[in-house]
Amino acid sequence: MERAIFAGGCFWCMVKPFDSLPGIESVISGYTGGEKENPTYLEVKSGDTGHTEAVEIIYDPEFISYQELVEIYWQQTDPTDAFGQFEDRGSSYRPVIFYFNEEQKRIAEKSRDSLQASGRFDQPIVTTIEAAKTFYPAEAEHQDYYQRNPENYQRKAERRNKFIHEVW
Repeated sequence: MERAIFAGGCFWCMVKPFDSLPGIESVISGYTGGEKENPTYLEVKSGDTGHTEAVEIIYDPEFISYQELVEIYWQQTDPTDAFGQFEDRGSSYRPVIFYFNEEQKRIAEKSRDSLQASGRFDQPIVTTIEAAKTFYPAEAEHQDYYQRNPENYQRKAERRNKFIHEVW
């Protein structure tokens, strides 16, 4: 099994696109990228921890490649918005691809460069590509949120889904 970590705004909205794909062992909502150990949801949301909401994906590369995960990631975000995603604003919602090794970094950078060159977006791609730091799983109430709270999830994902439909 291998790991991938992606931040693309609210972690509730980042679980579902990966959750049921073949080769995905788990998708965990959590926090990463900052310095505070064991942050809480409220601490991260305040923007004072340096962390961003993210998902950690444990996957089997025999069934799904890191390249495929990165391509799915782009299609869940607005890669031209560095200050959050959709209705979620601030540094704790910034878009980031976190890499664990040079191969993941190379794949992410090449994919970003291809997306920029594609002309799909009029503005520059600002999603950062950063070395992975400690990932802290979020509290239990944030795990599998889309399954346990479908109505609230639908409201939360409305702007994201509209963007995805229009752009992708």
